[in-house]
Amino acid sequence: MAAGRITRGRLAGLGTTRLYPNVHQLTDSVAGPDDLIGRTREAVLYVRGEPPVVGGYAATELHGADIAPRGTPVELVVGLRRVRPRPGLTIRRDVLAPADIAEVDGLLVTTPERTAWDLVRRRGFVDGVVALDALARVGRFRPERLLDRPAGARGARRVAPAVEASDPRAGSRPETVMRLAMAQLGVPTPTLQFEVRDAQDFFVAFVDFGWEEFKVAAEYQGDVHRRDQEQWRRDQSRFAELASCGWIVVPCTADDLRFPLQFVRRLCKTLALRGCVL
Repeated sequence: MAAGRITRGRLAGLGTTRLYPNVHQLTDSVAGPDDLIGRTREAVLYVRGEPPVVGGYAATELHGADIAPRGTPVELVVGLRRVRPRPGLTIRRDVLAPADIAEVDGLLVTTPERTAWDLVRRRGFVDGVVALDALARVGRFRPERLLDRPAGARGARRVAPAVEASDPRAGSRPETVMRLAMAQLGVPTPTLQFEVRDAQDFFVAFVDFGWEEFKVAAEYQGDVHRRDQEQWRRDQSRFAELASCGWIVVPCTADDLRFPLQFVRRLCKTLALRGCVL
């Protein structure tokens, strides 16, 4: 407005949307509920004075770990200032050490390690391990480093179990949920991201979980594998190659993740057919 590029009347018109006090955006460019990074950039403009630090699931997205639940609120760390929360915006009053802050795409963000520590302490066991797996992978740190942080912090009792169950080789949230379900229900420990090779030692495929002795694999098959015809064709060719080498692939779908017992039962039956003693 000071530069004369927009008028007060235009701000009040139908072509703009008021996001926060003193923060407006053109209606056709407002971030949707699932555009967490877009909503984060909007929320940062709301906090006056010293720039806030992006934390929580918004930080995971900025670091490249795509694990945030749909429509999750933006979380901003504002030090000891009092900032009024808004719908879709969580304000956290905390003082962060400089080593816990990084800059990503022009925004101050909690580091992957600090973000993982925060989420593990605040979320349930499964969500905590999912966050730790993903952030340790993109941040390239060992999960055990969380054990060096203050043991007296709120929720710190959740850290050790999450670290013990973590494996940064997991490539996605579904893979972590599958691994935890299999471990809970007594499935023998698989090799993650197992490389299958044929009798001539030529590369065939990577599988999410592999039991080499029994030539059994388990893989997550998301809806994108069904909707994308090219992906579907690649999957069928890949499964055929694995079958020609004697491998059985047990798929896991989004429905299976909601009721993992059925998937684990199918997997156990397949392993038993191949001689695995359960």
